[in-house]
Amino acid sequence: MRANYKMQRLFVPDDLGPDIEFEPGQQQSHYLLHVLRLAEGAEVLVFNGRDGEWSAAISAKSKRSVRLKVLAPQRPQPPLPDLIYCFAPLKQGRLDYLVQKAVEMGAGVLQPVITQHTQVAKPSIERLRANVVEAAEQCGILAVPEVREAEKFERLLTGWDKERRLIFCDEDASTNNPLPALQAVEGKRLALLVGPEGGFSDEERMMLRALPFVSAIPLGPRILRADTAAVAALAVMQATIGDW
Repeated sequence: MRANYKMQRLFVPDDLGPDIEFEPGQQQSHYLLHVLRLAEGAEVLVFNGRDGEWSAAISAKSKRSVRLKVLAPQRPQPPLPDLIYCFAPLKQGRLDYLVQKAVEMGAGVLQPVITQHTQVAKPSIERLRANVVEAAEQCGILAVPEVREAEKFERLLTGWDKERRLIFCDEDASTNNPLPALQAVEGKRLALLVGPEGGFSDEERMMLRALPFVSAIPLGPRILRADTAAVAALAVMQATIGDW
């Protein structure tokens, strides 16, 4: 069932079920009251990443807060997509874009990775999660992706689940066509690794190529920015061996 894009959607932490009432957070109350200017009885859609999507109505309001009453289920809760997206954090504006697009493109887990050329050593996990929620609200997504704490490159590979194939974007690949490499791993559990703006170091690339659970793919003849590469790689994976 597709999302109803005509109604405002809100992510809430509260449990959802028939006739449950709750007050959304301060920012959400401000948005409903002073931006959308909704009256009592107005309906919105709410979801929490656990209980599916429900319609809810404003049952009471004051100058600073509203109270929502859950009405009826609209869509059942789907499972998280089984795709882990590993990425080197970028500078803030482009990182926001990268995270939002990863959510839209079907990532189930977002894993920041600190490589030798990573520009941002310690990304704000709370900001990443806020961007995930915003993308889910805007795009009708119910299974809100998990955001993990940043891990160093070597530690990520050492602790990797060997049953999950890790695809990495290799700017030094000898071909421009990613399809044969992707088709060779069709049916496997997958993860994608996109490097930083300066690319992977020679040592990191050698380490990746030596691991039996890693596959390298090219992204064509053009040099792509890291945030563009992320969207391109997710698109070609989903179209070739994913859920498209």
